[in-house]
Amino acid sequence: MSAGRPRPCPVCKQKRRAHNATPYCYDCMPGGPFPEPPCSRCGSTSDYFSAGLCVSCHHFAPPRIGSCRECFAWGVTRRRNWLCHGCYNFQTHRLGTCDSCKRTVHLVTNRDICRLCWKNASGGPRQADDRCLDPITPNLHGQQLFFADMIKARTVASRLPMVEPTPPLLAPVEHRQLVLFDVAVDLSHGFAGMPPPKDAVRATGLDDFALRYAAERHWEYDHAWNVRAGIRLLLGFQHTPGAPITRSEADVLRQVRLPVRAIGEVLTAAGWWQDDRVPAIERWFNDKTTALPEPMAGELRAWFDVMLYGSTSPPRRVPRSQTTVQLYTGWALPALETWATEGHRSLREIAAEDVLAVLPPHGTGRAQTCRALRSIFTLLRQRKLVFTDPTSRIRAWVPNAGQPLPVDPDLVRQALNDPNPARAAVTALVCFHGLRLGDLRALQLGDLRDGRLRVGDRVVVLAQPVATRLRAWIEHRTRRWPHSPNPHLFIHFRSATRTEPVGQRWVKLTLNLPGSVQALREDRILHEAHATGGDARRLHDFFGLSIQAALRYTTTVDHPDFVNIDAAIDSE
Repeated sequence: MSAGRPRPCPVCKQKRRAHNATPYCYDCMPGGPFPEPPCSRCGSTSDYFSAGLCVSCHHFAPPRIGSCRECFAWGVTRRRNWLCHGCYNFQTHRLGTCDSCKRTVHLVTNRDICRLCWKNASGGPRQADDRCLDPITPNLHGQQLFFADMIKARTVASRLPMVEPTPPLLAPVEHRQLVLFDVAVDLSHGFAGMPPPKDAVRATGLDDFALRYAAERHWEYDHAWNVRAGIRLLLGFQHTPGAPITRSEADVLRQVRLPVRAIGEVLTAAGWWQDDRVPAIERWFNDKTTALPEPMAGELRAWFDVMLYGSTSPPRRVPRSQTTVQLYTGWALPALETWATEGHRSLREIAAEDVLAVLPPHGTGRAQTCRALRSIFTLLRQRKLVFTDPTSRIRAWVPNAGQPLPVDPDLVRQALNDPNPARAAVTALVCFHGLRLGDLRALQLGDLRDGRLRVGDRVVVLAQPVATRLRAWIEHRTRRWPHSPNPHLFIHFRSATRTEPVGQRWVKLTLNLPGSVQALREDRILHEAHATGGDARRLHDFFGLSIQAALRYTTTVDHPDFVNIDAAIDSE
């Protein structure tokens, strides 16, 4: 076989070259044409391709669909050597002569019957026990062929007994044995030689809990087996029997490609999971503040901890989102680094003149820097870590918000009529009711009832086009993932077996418009503002806007650039 993709014949430019020694095919070879040899692998005398192989055997030949070599099921390719998934697994069985069709193929375990005859027999009348199945009579007058790889995967629920005593799930121990030094666990040899769990009672209860958890979510049997095997491995090499399993301990399972995320999901539900990883924003903050002097870095760390995790002691603070904390830190770092370069070692040394010196002269940069520094000094002043707040008398210029602009209606109309039910439903919710990106991700099936949608504290009466598209999406969701435990309205193939909402990226890719979700929402609010003549109260009731945010849209009613929009609304 050639090492790479065989090149076409330079004469006819249709067939591939005969072999590596010549650039011509057998028809165009000098002194020819010559007869094409049979395939060196399957012996076929037709459809010769190159390097002594035919089209069906050469891995660079155009793909074809054919029948399975053993059960004759239609729909296989050369990916598994012209075998369906079932017969491919049967290659580990013994080879013998079938009692029914008299072919020499791989046989069913403990029976002298091939897989084809066994499938035909199991499809007809059968006994309560497969061992009493008669494979001869159903195959006397012919066999029924079938399509390949159409058998539904086995799930844990189909194998779980209906009534079985459940071992108690004991809580993990509270102590943890210290070790002299850590020994890296090597799983390159697989599961062989791994010690069993030291606490057999807790291991049995945890294994049964994982089995029931997988059955409730209709996991496939192989996936559930991998999760249970991973939990058993983790319990086997832990130093403290019965202690909670940490995230760093579970990372060793990646050596054998076990599902660490699913294992963590089961252990979290059982109360046996301890995430000991350092958050990514913590590592990012440490890297950014390395160049700052120690007193200043410690004061900034105090502000960072309160902003990120909140505070229950007076003055109390609710935790802010990681995005907000990261933005404020990035806006304030240039000023802090400048002060450190000038010789200041603590924020107690900063005066109002120093703040004015590092602020940009104008624009959005000035507003962002002043807002971040004011947040830092205000919190440190409340915590009595600085004497005064040098930003108290400095005006924080508010940047002008961008003017809302309409979206191309042709693109919106195309998205609303898209055959993808997810895209049509997401577009309808945004362009009719102006939902935010976070609202779309947080929607649950229980929020949709009686033709109304609960969005936070608001109750939205669904428009008829929106209700129609949501009904189509729910039918598609039920048909595609009938046993999904996820309570959210929108799911995809990865979140269907979990309970968390879809990500922001999924919503943006599903919407698939040149603008963002916010742009489509602004288009809807802008249309409502012009349709009502600038009624800010209606914008507040319909879309949950504050008065200041509503004024951003109502001020465009008399704008000369929006005359065409008003004319279009009047014509409707």
